[in-house]
Amino acid sequence: MRSRVQLGEFSLQNVHSTDFPGNYPGYDDTWDLERFQKNFRMEITKMEDDLLEFDMVGIDAAMANAFRRILLAEVPTMAIEKVYVYKNTSIIQDEILAHRLGLIPIRTDPRLFEYRNSDDAEGTEIDTLQFELNVRCTRNPRAAKDSSDPSELYLDHKVYTSHMKWLPQGNQSDLFHDTDPPRPVHSDILIAQLRPGQEIHVIVHCVKGVGKDHAKFSPVATASYRLLPEITLLHPIEGDLAERLQKCFSPGVIMVDDVNGKKVARVENSRMDTCSREIFRHEDLKNLVRMARVRDHFIFSIESTGILAPDVLMKEAIMVLMGKCRRFLNELDAAQMD
Repeated sequence: MRSRVQLGEFSLQNVHSTDFPGNYPGYDDTWDLERFQKNFRMEITKMEDDLLEFDMVGIDAAMANAFRRILLAEVPTMAIEKVYVYKNTSIIQDEILAHRLGLIPIRTDPRLFEYRNSDDAEGTEIDTLQFELNVRCTRNPRAAKDSSDPSELYLDHKVYTSHMKWLPQGNQSDLFHDTDPPRPVHSDILIAQLRPGQEIHVIVHCVKGVGKDHAKFSPVATASYRLLPEITLLHPIEGDLAERLQKCFSPGVIMVDDVNGKKVARVENSRMDTCSREIFRHEDLKNLVRMARVRDHFIFSIESTGILAPDVLMKEAIMVLMGKCRRFLNELDAAQMD
């Protein structure tokens, strides 16, 4: 039972990992590389444009949490760091405008750039991307006289990220000649609203950074994991009890079949359960079901902001963790030599 986290009515059992081998009689928790390689596996269950869900089996929660934290805070991206305001006659203050621009995700591969030197005010083509936003609102001469719709009365009265134009520096035009040029991830993000005569003209500098320095550099909208639910029916459940049992769980978890004219409940897909423990509110049902979670089976979800594909982000997170391990081993070797 050490391989399962038990969900009770008022408590959870077996939630802690072992502190040292042999801590629990009959439970072999010693580290063995061959056994780890045999048991560890990763299976992709869902992969869409910006969403990746996969199973990571055979590791400890500390490792799963390490990947989550690296995805949030240590995988680098490019984001707007400096905003040079040449003209802003909109109702949005310069600092608010700069803040809104800074949070716009920029679609470009950060692996093609270097970290910018803090002493370098201008930046170079190897560490800086530049965009220009130059929009002026005017009246639409073709608008109907009785119209009250701003979209018909005015031209360019809504400033979107599609108005941002990339300004190639140095050899950047050659670098992105055969690839998707740098641009905002979404072209329809509303930046500001203008009225006739109002104008925004800014130039922004994008630099490479990580989420632990500022959230705008984080490449994921969410990165989370949960343990695989396991639901076991301890006794046959039939009739009205079967239908009530089905309502206690998330849709798709429990199915009710017709067997020889009787309604019989069975577990269809434990994975879809949210572990609400609604079953424990029913006295005649709570002792018929055992709820648990598999300790070493993690369902991992990554939702990218669109800067990089979620599978690429996971690979980068693995590379970051490998770099940390190398540095630690190098420190140990240096300490032994001393």
